[in-house]
Amino acid sequence: MITILIFILILSLLIVVHEFGHFIAARVNGVRVEQFSLGFGPLIFKIKIGDTEYKLNLIPLGGYVKMAGDSQLECQGKADEYFAKPPGKRFQIIFFGPLLNYILGFLFFWLIFFMGYPGLTAKVGGLIDGYGAKAAGLQVGDKVLAVDGAKVDSWEDLQQAIRERKIRSNVSLKVLRDNQEFKFNVPIKDKALNDQLGARRVLGIIGISPFDEIIEIKHGFWESAYLGFKKTTDLTAMTYSGLLRLISGKMSMRDSMTGPLGIFFITSQAAKLGLTALLHLIAVLSVSLAIFNLLPLPILDGGHLFLLGLEKVRKKALGVKAEEIINNLGLTFLITLALLVTYNDILRLYADKISKMAAK
Repeated sequence: MITILIFILILSLLIVVHEFGHFIAARVNGVRVEQFSLGFGPLIFKIKIGDTEYKLNLIPLGGYVKMAGDSQLECQGKADEYFAKPPGKRFQIIFFGPLLNYILGFLFFWLIFFMGYPGLTAKVGGLIDGYGAKAAGLQVGDKVLAVDGAKVDSWEDLQQAIRERKIRSNVSLKVLRDNQEFKFNVPIKDKALNDQLGARRVLGIIGISPFDEIIEIKHGFWESAYLGFKKTTDLTAMTYSGLLRLISGKMSMRDSMTGPLGIFFITSQAAKLGLTALLHLIAVLSVSLAIFNLLPLPILDGGHLFLLGLEKVRKKALGVKAEEIINNLGLTFLITLALLVTYNDILRLYADKISKMAAK
């Protein structure tokens, strides 16, 4: 029950932030907002404040902001209608939804780095035969303090420092052993491994495994801001790379996309790990939602932005019939995608249970 509540709260937060982006941009640009709705299905609650009716519905899987004159059929040419505004202002209204999701993701990453998160210490837990660390004289229990003079505080820092080294065949490690500091010149071997997206990458390996010791890693306020920004941009680059691999057929949809069922499963796992894991999940989902919404597909924000760009070039909007056809195609595509993703989630998460039930 608690997991369901957390799942609903996370989805609601992402949706409210997204729709608030559209809402505030519309108000700033002088567009009247008729409805601000969270969820679909049966109405739970509604209240009207000023020109806007705020609604809460039973099924928390979406939301919308209904603006005056937001279709060509409805638009009467009044100054406070969406289609009465020039393309530049309409662009702002559409873009601010995903922008606020993107900002939310960055802020949560910033908060995680500042408040602290669990990580493995930069201590050697094991040595692998045939690699440089063992040959150079490192021992189990040695704590790595610096790589090529750059301080490391965690296993993640250590891995990244070695992998991001300049093109060289060795790396200098400063190590703490029995309260004494030592320096080792460790040879590096390049090894081809699969990354998170299944792509082959050549990484530098020195042949050590981590010590089973967890520490809390914290950063300063502005350093956390920089790390939060870097995390956000890295996630963006990885997501677009994944999309390109999906389009090119190098990665399957089953391995790369998840829907509400998958998100619910991930939420249940994150809830067991505590607040930091939940904040990280919200940040990743928020950035991912922003990126997905900006794809140039009909009905999505990116599709609307694409049509606005086309309108700017043509000096006029598409006709009513063309707009209707595009919206219907977009809706069909999204429903089909939702069904496919849900089917994949069922196969990925519950295939074993289904097989056992079928075998009985």
